[in-house]
Amino acid sequence: MISFLNAIEANPNIDAELLYLDCRADVLVRRYSETRRRHPLAPSETPDIGIAREEELLIPVRARADVLIDTSDLTVHDLKAEIGRVFGAAEDAKIVVSVESFSYKRGLPRGADLVMDVRFLANPHWEAELRELDGRNEEVSDFVQGDLRFASFFERFIDLTLMLLPAYNEEGKTYLTIAFGCTGGQHRSVAVAELAAKALAQQGWQVSTRHRELERRATERRRGDIGT
Repeated sequence: MISFLNAIEANPNIDAELLYLDCRADVLVRRYSETRRRHPLAPSETPDIGIAREEELLIPVRARADVLIDTSDLTVHDLKAEIGRVFGAAEDAKIVVSVESFSYKRGLPRGADLVMDVRFLANPHWEAELRELDGRNEEVSDFVQGDLRFASFFERFIDLTLMLLPAYNEEGKTYLTIAFGCTGGQHRSVAVAELAAKALAQQGWQVSTRHRELERRATERRRGDIGT
């Protein structure tokens, strides 16, 4: 690899920049676990061993990088936007919006720009027929929207966000993460995140959604299936 980089740098006809995509080891371990893939440097061992070997091998490459982007907390859309910002995205490119849900019990999501606490809304958890469902379910969403405080809150929040997005876009921000939190990250925050993502997408913004606690539980269930 180093000899290849030396050859490129020595060629006067090539104007190249080296982009290095970095990531925290714990996140890489989680990604390998979720995809059930073996690390090529540790095919018969655990992924963390292969990751450590890979990091050691790439130290000289990382040191020579012109641009380093930490992807630990970035979605695919976030990464695309960041690369576009660094290497010259089109001037009319719009900011990418990521809408997330989370549980306050497990802490605030890393990298969130706007955080909204929706624990003031009526909690579907206390309704027996809704307890095992989540905020993506129509019955749960209807229950959350049935709270008399919801309509006023939601309208004002979307209006505020629609006012801020063009300003952030003009300022050069390439992505914005909006996080809604509730007690368990299953009902209210999920329902509001889904509704907010839909409302912003309808206004022409590029939006992705992520439900942190639902993803975590799904991963834990898959691990349980593997272990049985």
